[in-house]
Amino acid sequence: MSDLPAKRELSELEVASFLRRNTEFLIEFPDLALVLKMPRQLGDTTSLASYQLEVLRDKNRALNRRLQELIAIASENEQLVVRVHALTLALMRAASLAETLRRVVATLNEDLASDLVRVVLFDAPADLEQAEWLLVAALEDRAMRPLLDVSTRSEPLCGRLNAEKLEALFGARAADVKSTVLMPIPGRGLIAVGSTDANRFHPGMGTMFLKLIADAIGAALARFDPA
Repeated sequence: MSDLPAKRELSELEVASFLRRNTEFLIEFPDLALVLKMPRQLGDTTSLASYQLEVLRDKNRALNRRLQELIAIASENEQLVVRVHALTLALMRAASLAETLRRVVATLNEDLASDLVRVVLFDAPADLEQAEWLLVAALEDRAMRPLLDVSTRSEPLCGRLNAEKLEALFGARAADVKSTVLMPIPGRGLIAVGSTDANRFHPGMGTMFLKLIADAIGAALARFDPA
């Protein structure tokens, strides 16, 4: 019996790995380039060079698509920066708590294209004018129980709320709200923005600008705290 080791066939992965490590293999064995079959046809005939060129074109098209996506995202973010800045200036110019709240609601209705906005305050002056969008309730009040878990968050929440939370926030309009953004204002309350579009606000959306808005509102409200 021969003592020579049995020959082992190379697997496809091993062959592919070898070729990746030896990129000049076809230069040493050019006849292989004539018999290798390409994975797709380019016209009536296919050459290795033409196939490589088409692969590079595909990669270039993919990179161009990604670049356009990044440009669109950058443009959208630039517009958001401008809007957050405009809101901050408007809040700085507000001369009263009531005016501050009105500007918050007007800005959110316009910039977030929302259908409903609710401002929830844990405390407010007794003479603060009432409005459909304003809810004043202490954190320990029964009306606030469905919102306890979100009112103490430090980050905005996006997505679909359960019926109990929607009822607490939007009352008779709760059934119309399909997706919501909640922006907690730590120690003061929260802002709820509702949409009739179930896909308008979703858990995967970015919340950085929402957090900036919430921080700006919190700072504006602090200006009118009792001395």
